[in-house]
Amino acid sequence: MEFKKFKAATVQTSPVFLNVEKTVDKAISFIKEASNNGAKLIAFPEVFIAGYPYWNWIMTPVQGSKWYEELYKNSVDVAGPEIKKLCLAAKDNDIQIVMGINERGKSYGEIYNTNLIIDNKGVIVGKHRKLVPTWAEKLTWSSGDGSSLKVYDTEIGPIGTLACGENTNTLARFTLLSQGELIHIANYISLPVAPPDYDMAEAIKIRAAAHSFEGKLFTIVSCSTVSQEIKDALRADVPNVDELLDRKSSAFSGFIGPNGAVIGQPLIDEEGMVYAEIDLAKCIQPKQMHDILGHYNRFDIFDLRVNTAPTRKITFIDNHEEFNKR
Repeated sequence: MEFKKFKAATVQTSPVFLNVEKTVDKAISFIKEASNNGAKLIAFPEVFIAGYPYWNWIMTPVQGSKWYEELYKNSVDVAGPEIKKLCLAAKDNDIQIVMGINERGKSYGEIYNTNLIIDNKGVIVGKHRKLVPTWAEKLTWSSGDGSSLKVYDTEIGPIGTLACGENTNTLARFTLLSQGELIHIANYISLPVAPPDYDMAEAIKIRAAAHSFEGKLFTIVSCSTVSQEIKDALRADVPNVDELLDRKSSAFSGFIGPNGAVIGQPLIDEEGMVYAEIDLAKCIQPKQMHDILGHYNRFDIFDLRVNTAPTRKITFIDNHEEFNKR
């Protein structure tokens, strides 16, 4: 059995706000740089393409309505040309990509907070839709379903992903662990509008450490930042936007090992890209102590059932033929 070793990269930066094409180009520049530095996996922030609905937190729903329209127009189809460019970049640079997108649904009121897993052959091997939008996010995103709560086998190992607050969902995390997850991507946005006593960067680190320690795996965290461009775009509707969206310790990006400890030097608030060497063999010894997927559990006592059926909006039934037989 081969235990994979590879170099991983994680990005902490802002998108080009509500501009899909330029954000994809920005992503590709990071992809090329990571590949040139030997990385075989790169993680990007939550809804990096092409922006987070900060207006939900600092405007009334009526004020934010026009911004929702802009976000919908700048959401993407998974089969669209923008994602095909990312797939080509993955193939050309021999690198796995986990990318946060605003995924456009079939209805104009339907946007999903989605993470794509693209392998180094340029194939979309997985797509996870955030199960529950957090708090004010419910004004924007539709909920995902259990069909995307999966772990995906890749050349570098089994990858799973959750977006932002759902990394707090113990049952969702265990569902991934139970499928053999060893590389977890947790992506976030910085949230300056959190309560005054809430340290967002520390909260992100705690969640990542909890998942790594419980599952004895590697967690890679990628978080976005709030750029001046984002604040300037919202200023006409919210004059005190700087006061609302400027805050220290709002973003954390980095790596957590299977012992729950931070690997290397993480990024706190600053933009950039950091790297770490991942050795999946280091997951073995910690699991000898606490393997909640095996000897350190009681499945005769606990029974978790997960509905993995896709949500069905409608079921068409044609009873005409049956009626004629009567």
